[in-house]
Amino acid sequence: MADRIAEFEIFVDGLDHAEGLYLGPEGKVYGGGEAGQIYRIDVEAGSFEELASTGGSILGVAIDGESNAYACDYVREEVCKIDLDSGAVSTYSAGTPEVPSEFPNGLGFAADGTLYWTDSATPGSGRSGRVYAVSPQGETRVWSTDPGKFTNGLCIDPAGEWLYFAESTLPGISRQRIEPDGSAGAYEVLCETPGAFPDGVALTDDGTVLIGCYQPDAIYSFELGGGLEVLASDEARLLLNSPASTAFAGADREILVASCFGRRHAVKASLGIRGCELHYPKFKR
Repeated sequence: MADRIAEFEIFVDGLDHAEGLYLGPEGKVYGGGEAGQIYRIDVEAGSFEELASTGGSILGVAIDGESNAYACDYVREEVCKIDLDSGAVSTYSAGTPEVPSEFPNGLGFAADGTLYWTDSATPGSGRSGRVYAVSPQGETRVWSTDPGKFTNGLCIDPAGEWLYFAESTLPGISRQRIEPDGSAGAYEVLCETPGAFPDGVALTDDGTVLIGCYQPDAIYSFELGGGLEVLASDEARLLLNSPASTAFAGADREILVASCFGRRHAVKASLGIRGCELHYPKFKR
């Protein structure tokens, strides 16, 4: 695959080291900032607005179908729920009493409303990374400790059969089956990324895994049954600069967007690939 960096362009600037990009149900992209900001980004207009702040520092972000954001705040050591209309912030999950969270990092919704989220664990804590699951009723459990190499970004396949993970100190990409009863099934390493620090993962509608990296300044592509390739790289660090998070935007999810954590901008490209559908649950509690 030829390096496609020439097809990328900066479309918005001034973000506070945004990470955790997530396409919302109305077509806008959401992300978090280093000082707790929750951003809504209009990819077509090339603009953004700050909707709320947790007061901490945001990594992963997800959106439901009721105008709420869910954000991994590693300063608060919890997943926050943010009412995007009022800006009110509350605790959605802080792990379990037996295994409290330390470093919440990536998250995403399954079709049934379960929120899966990763906890990378802090260095020197004596614990490895883990994955939590929060039921639609709001109950948190430790879902798996198998992907434990600084468990970072995650995504869910459209069929709801697999969770995909970036394991930053593996370094590489893994996945684990979601059994019909919601328990964790078989775990497997899909690929290793020697010399890289994979941060975020996203899926295309044909099952290709896109990998955003904290370093090097590159986005990788991995096909099941195929191999790892460079989708885009930037040695000059002008466009891609720690492109830690990727997402798809546009009416048909055909615009690839990446936040550049090393700078204050986000980039986009239309590469003829399409992102998989995401889930936006509406809770009845």
